[in-house]
Amino acid sequence: MSSAAPLSRPRGRPRKSVEEMAHLHDALIRAGLVVLTEKGFSAVGIDEILRLAGVPKGSFYAYYDSKEAFGRALITAYAGYFAEKLDRWFLDETLPPLARLSAFIEDAKAGMARHGFTRGCLVGNLGQEMGTLPPSFRTQLTEVLLDWQARTAICLRAAQAAGEIGPKADCDQLAAIFWIGWEGAVLRAKLELSPTPLDTFAAGFLAMLR
Repeated sequence: MSSAAPLSRPRGRPRKSVEEMAHLHDALIRAGLVVLTEKGFSAVGIDEILRLAGVPKGSFYAYYDSKEAFGRALITAYAGYFAEKLDRWFLDETLPPLARLSAFIEDAKAGMARHGFTRGCLVGNLGQEMGTLPPSFRTQLTEVLLDWQARTAICLRAAQAAGEIGPKADCDQLAAIFWIGWEGAVLRAKLELSPTPLDTFAAGFLAMLR
């Protein structure tokens, strides 16, 4: 019985492997997060992100059919990354609850300092641009902030159970106050290229709790 003839290879570029496609996608997400935390969404074109990522335009459209779809993916990626950061600090039972909050603040401040306070919070940056962004971003950004508030409230309730916060304090409201103030402090730190606004807010919030 004769062996089957080999299948002919189609002309043109060879198809990228699953691993290569995943690598390109990760590079695209990383580059998008870098650019958007520095410059925002409206002022940045896809070409700038593609150059930074080293990803060809054709590969971009293999993943996303628009800049809006890419922006939604970046919000999801950033939200997941930041939720892990919050859990790492707020659920660390080796520290008293309010010390966990202080540790998160110091970690976030160090992260901004590494980049000379030129990068802010992607969610906060996009919130500042909301008037020019796709309407679909509004609900997504609000949901992210509510999730962060819920994680913070868990830490504050632990502080309440430990006697670090008064028993009548509304931890959900305090968590909302924290994120409203913290996002403003991050914006001010980026504006001034200084950690002072972060320190000022942190001192005031912790003093209010105690």
